[in-house]
Amino acid sequence: MKDKLNKIVSEALSQIDGSEHLEKLNEIKVAYLGKKGELTQVLKSMKDVAAEDRPKVGQMVNEARTSIEERIEKKKKDFEKKVLEEKIKKETIDVTLPGKAPVIGHKHPNQIALEDVEDIFVGMGYQVVEGPEVEYDYYNFEALNIPANHPAKDEQDTFYITSDIVLRTQTSSVQVHEMEKGKLPIRMIAPGRVFRSDEVDATHSPSFNQIEGLVIDKNVTFADLKGTLAEFAKKMFGEDTKVRFRPHHFPFTEPSAEMDVSCFKCGGKGCRFCKGEGWIEILGCGMVHPRVLEMRDIDPDKYQGFAFGMGLERIALLKYEIDDMRLLYENDIRFLEQF
Repeated sequence: MKDKLNKIVSEALSQIDGSEHLEKLNEIKVAYLGKKGELTQVLKSMKDVAAEDRPKVGQMVNEARTSIEERIEKKKKDFEKKVLEEKIKKETIDVTLPGKAPVIGHKHPNQIALEDVEDIFVGMGYQVVEGPEVEYDYYNFEALNIPANHPAKDEQDTFYITSDIVLRTQTSSVQVHEMEKGKLPIRMIAPGRVFRSDEVDATHSPSFNQIEGLVIDKNVTFADLKGTLAEFAKKMFGEDTKVRFRPHHFPFTEPSAEMDVSCFKCGGKGCRFCKGEGWIEILGCGMVHPRVLEMRDIDPDKYQGFAFGMGLERIALLKYEIDDMRLLYENDIRFLEQF
């Protein structure tokens, strides 16, 4: 029995010393110390050993097990030490190398353009206000002098949640909420998302951003509107920018106009960017309709006002010379990294 145990220990130690990886070491441990291992089989054969010899044989088996376990543990530590040394070697930091700057995100072109617009108007004494995106039909239409039968209320253009609740189609509704507070004078801009039932293409989207402006005070004239927007255009697109106003119609302003700026790409000579016209349309505007003032209990004989609205995406497209609005929403990192 002694010779058999010596042979088992000798073979086990030899295999342990010759193992090349931890997986092999585990296989050896199972082969000799497992439930069906060599030493376990010796213990099962103890019934064939004389009773007086069993304590001695049991002691030899335990000594054999201890020898194998200690060698396995030593070999395991050698493997772990080797793995740690290789890991440390790979992770060594050369402090003489230049540092790697972390990749940090930055503002979206829409946000950059919005902050530029806000800075310009805040510098003129305007307040930035917000309002709900889910709006009552009354605030989105009726309070802005848009009657029930107006084409703008057609379901093809407006997302209706119920018969009297809509996703706002314009941030002009914020003007109504601001006028309801009854605090005059008012100088405000209202940026925010709006929703219209449009097909997605290079210049349209069912969800986009609009910036609405409103001024209500005594002795406000169309000249004030023109001067304000001319100053905005110069600050936004360059000091040489010129503006022109064309008659238009909006239900909540009278008179109404659309404003163009001279093409800042060609200086008004005509190019691909302005489609050869030398001018680029950027917003709609006008004097606040007396009816809108009256509905908010503001006396149109004492107070007058002007309003304007522009698409934020249009400002961003023009400012950065982008020809497809979809680029602003596709989150293509190659595009966004340019800003």
